[in-house]
Amino acid sequence: MVALVRRRNWTGSLRLTLTFLGLPYVCTAAVSSWCSFHTASVNTMPSVALPHVKARCPLYPGSKTQRLPVPDDKVDWNKSWPQYNPVNYTDPSVLKKPVWADPDIGSFSPAFNTVDSGVDRTSFEGKYKVESGKPLNPRGRTGVMGRGLLGRWGPNHAADPIVTRWKVDAKGAKILHSVSKRPILQFVSIKRKDCGEWAIPGGMVDPGELVSLTLQREFSEEALNSLCVPPAERGKIQERINKLFKSSGFQIYKGYVDDPRNTDNAWMETVAVNFHDDSGNSVSELPLQAGDDAGQVKWVDVDSSVALYASHSHFLELVAKERKAHW
Repeated sequence: MVALVRRRNWTGSLRLTLTFLGLPYVCTAAVSSWCSFHTASVNTMPSVALPHVKARCPLYPGSKTQRLPVPDDKVDWNKSWPQYNPVNYTDPSVLKKPVWADPDIGSFSPAFNTVDSGVDRTSFEGKYKVESGKPLNPRGRTGVMGRGLLGRWGPNHAADPIVTRWKVDAKGAKILHSVSKRPILQFVSIKRKDCGEWAIPGGMVDPGELVSLTLQREFSEEALNSLCVPPAERGKIQERINKLFKSSGFQIYKGYVDDPRNTDNAWMETVAVNFHDDSGNSVSELPLQAGDDAGQVKWVDVDSSVALYASHSHFLELVAKERKAHW
């Protein structure tokens, strides 16, 4: 995922009409050309996890704002901390009131824990608390209040397509890891321009969408730069992309993301879905080209030693376990 907080203006023909309702999805007659999706057999990240870590990074990203240090035993809102007085920070880009951002609290009254005028303000974590008109991060204190770089008060919903293939030799045989003796997976990774970290390509779910329509669009824009290629090439890309996204995939995770942009009042949530090019003849043969908000893009070996943005390493661990690949 790269959970980028701005609305995409994309009118090309590469939009994928998929439905993710939190349950296994089976194609209906209306979308019979798309195959079914299922949840992973491995255990996904539990709803009650360890205290978030990246959401308590000392320096808020893209700013000089220092978070108030929050010890592990004070993260939970139920733990009394009368002295807690975090800095209030909302990035200037959000305060300029772009289309993807809410107004400030006071100038409007959002209906939290509901779908409010097309904006999904419900959380995969369940019902969250609202205090003094502002939502509280369901995973606890972060050391900064306000919205930071995030546009929405409360949950900011994203979708992350995890596109994988097998690492093969010149003869097309799977390459086994020297230690684990398991086949090595590779995934499409982009280097974020904002922080320089490698990540899964992804993006925000547009307001008004009852379901995620973001997966194929974000992969196409960020990993293949589909917006900038000639129409003839775009058709070839679409054909390969369609082939991959019609294949059987599975939802690997749905929930809160330990993201460095999270605050006490705004946080990231995502649906991560794995699409696997098992035969290596769909997107594996396309030249990767960074586009949109990606600085670089390449196939990266799936390995526990690879440092990635936010919770992306954990997503890939779940994919590796599901595919019985090296981790």
